[in-house]
Formats: sequence, structure tokens, C-alpha cells
Amino acid sequence: MATTGKASTRDRLLDAAAELFHREGVSLGVETLCRSAGVSKRSMYQLFASKDEVLAASLARRLPAYEERLAPGPQEAGGPRARILHVFERLEKASAEPAYRGCPYLAALVELKNPEHPASVVARGAKEWLLGFFRTQAEEGGARDAELLARQLMLVFDGAGARAGAGIETLDGLTTATVTALLDASGTR
Repeated sequence: MATTGKASTRDRLLDAAAELFHREGVSLGVETLCRSAGVSKRSMYQLFASKDEVLAASLARRLPAYEERLAPGPQEAGGPRARILHVFERLEKASAEPAYRGCPYLAALVELKNPEHPASVVARGAKEWLLGFFRTQAEEGGARDAELLARQLMLVFDGAGARAGAGIETLDGLTTATVTALLDASGTR
């Protein structure tokens, strides 16, 4: 992280926003955000027009790491079925961490309820990316209805992540077993 100038202030704001919004919710006040980041409100407003823009920027900043964490890399290639299962294995592993609170993109969409909110736009893009990934893998794997399978996989992903994030479900193989059944039923190889 840079240690001088506006980049440092921006980084501190975005880091604090990513942590606080996901842990405490989007109704968090500007004063709390700025205090946590060690930044004045004036500095925040010099960088961002609103708290909404800070939230959107913090979600956008995390998107490449989110995609990289879920999608299998070239060294983990395998076929379409293996690539889909890889996502759910990663979800199960992440959900076992004590700090796991579910998907920050789903949380933002649920909390904001406004599809035009800048953070909702970013969060919807993250979810569309994952749906597209599932659809592509389903098509390549010969699923009878790739679109339906992709939507079903999203329901399992978001539902399982939300339940684990709320602390009411332990995923220990539950999502991979569920997804295996869906893949078998759809004819995905």
C-alpha cells in the first residue's frame, strides 16, 4: 500500500469500508468509517462524492480477488464438472473460517434493495460474472439446459453462503454433494 498522498488515504478508506460494511452493514455512518480509516470526512469527500461511492469502490476493488479465489486457475484446469465443483470446494473452505460472513456482494444486494445504487451495480456484476462462469462450464460440459443449471448453481452458492455466513449451517461437503447431484441430473461431464 502506498504511504503518501491521496492513494494512501484512498486505500485506508477502501480497506476500512470493505471490512466495516461487510461486518456491520451498509447503514454504517460516515463518521464511523472515517474514524476507522484514520481519515477526516473532508478527505473522504475530496476523494468520493458520497459514502455510497466509497461502498461501490470498495466492492469493485475486491472483485478481482473474489474471482481469482473462486475460479480455478490453469494449474487446476480439469473439465467443466471439476471447475464447477472447485467453486463449491472453495466456498466450503472459506465458510469454515471463523471470520466468514457470507458473500459481500450478496450482502450488499440484500441490504441495499436498490438496483440503481452504485454498490448494487457492482455487486450485481459480481453475481453475473459467477452466473456466466457456471453457464459456460455447463455448456462445455454438455448440460441439457445450461441456463437452468447455472441458475440452480447460483441458488446453491448464494443460499449456502448466506446460511454459513449467518452461522446456521456448516457446509462440510454439503454444497459439493448437492452440486454433484445437480451435475449428474443435468448430464454435465
